[in-house]
Amino acid sequence: MESNIRSVVTLVAIGTICWLVAGVVALAMNADAKIIWTCIFGAIFGVLGIRYSIRRARRSGI
Repeated sequence: MESNIRSVVTLVAIGTICWLVAGVVALAMNADAKIIWTCIFGAIFGVLGIRYSIRRARRSGI
């Protein structure tokens, strides 16, 4: 089961990195504030998702 949580964390981390890259591109292209905030919150929720997945795995004994 260790590989299962590792794959979940890897997937969420890749999504978080994609949001960060999109945020940098949006900043470089001088995008609207709505797009930039969307990227910021996407990255924040990705970090929260990683923390949540690890905590849940520890609690359930996976």
